[in-house]
Amino acid sequence: MIQREKLRNCHRVVIKVGTSSVTHDSGKLNLLRLENLAREVSDLHSDDRNVSLISSGAVGAGVGKIHFPDRPKTIPEKQALAAIGQGRLMHMYEKFFSEYGKTVAQVLLTRDVFANRLRYLNARHTLLTLLDFGVIPIINENDTVAVDEIKFGDNDTLSALVACLIDADLLIILSDIDGLYSDDPRTNPDAQLLPVVSEITNNMIAHSRSRGSKLSSGGMFTKLTAAKIAMTSGIPMVIANNKEQNVLRRIVAGESLGTLFVPSREPVQGRKQWIAFGSSPHGSIVIDQGAVEAILKRGKSLLPSGVVEVEGGFSRGDVVSIISPEGSEIARGMVNFSADEISILAGHHTDEIGELLGSIDYDEVVHRNNLALI
Repeated sequence: MIQREKLRNCHRVVIKVGTSSVTHDSGKLNLLRLENLAREVSDLHSDDRNVSLISSGAVGAGVGKIHFPDRPKTIPEKQALAAIGQGRLMHMYEKFFSEYGKTVAQVLLTRDVFANRLRYLNARHTLLTLLDFGVIPIINENDTVAVDEIKFGDNDTLSALVACLIDADLLIILSDIDGLYSDDPRTNPDAQLLPVVSEITNNMIAHSRSRGSKLSSGGMFTKLTAAKIAMTSGIPMVIANNKEQNVLRRIVAGESLGTLFVPSREPVQGRKQWIAFGSSPHGSIVIDQGAVEAILKRGKSLLPSGVVEVEGGFSRGDVVSIISPEGSEIARGMVNFSADEISILAGHHTDEIGELLGSIDYDEVVHRNNLALI
């Protein structure tokens, strides 16, 4: 297929491996898979490709090290086990990659790196410089310090955000599944593997709520979330089984393995990409149906007259979610007014702004240039 053939030209590749790909069910590191992974990634790197590796497994490695009896249930347990396991995980990566003459670098990220525009750009520059140096970044969420407000919660989402951050040409997610099925194959024997997906439907989301292994934080739902981010940003994504022989080489050679998620023909780029996926909304604005149509169909800004309700507290310049009357998020944007000011302006026309607020700094609640469709 033409979509698969294009993967042969991918130069900058992000590869994500889940907990099940690098650990045994006991939680101990699976050294054979780690060694095979290092060999395959090194081979791609030797083929003059930039490769970044997003690796789960720190918490699982910590579980195996101290024989923790079950999946950690609290943030402190997860942080402590990550602190124990991350060093072991990197030690083994360093060992296996060095056998192929490759240099690796540990990069630990938290959600606030993506929420803050300056930190976002600093992280981008660091990763691109590592790639320019010929180094393979090994990236993970910083579980040791992450808390509810700043954690990713899964490395599927992290991998998609990193792919956007460095303008990757391809995102590969390796797991213990063959790809996306029409239904859960564990409960429906008639479920069919979907080789190509051009649109993520509500039906796909509805059949994707299961979790992966007992030590993982993801599952198919988080992979579809990652796919949505990648596709919207113009990046093809492949989900494939980590047990396939030479899986990475075969994917970039265009072989039909797993599920290929075809990117949008009109991708979100640059600053709007950060607004859409990098930033964390500080609140939300519910708009009427007329405003929905103006934004989605006519490419207009959000004006005060289209605002129905304001939720949360936010300031000028913050990113907020734009919500339809049915409760669906249709866009995100940087607001020109605070939450209190927008509450006063809600439902009024632009020419009333001066009378209601005492001054007119902007005509739009969110200007089109600062608005990204979701």
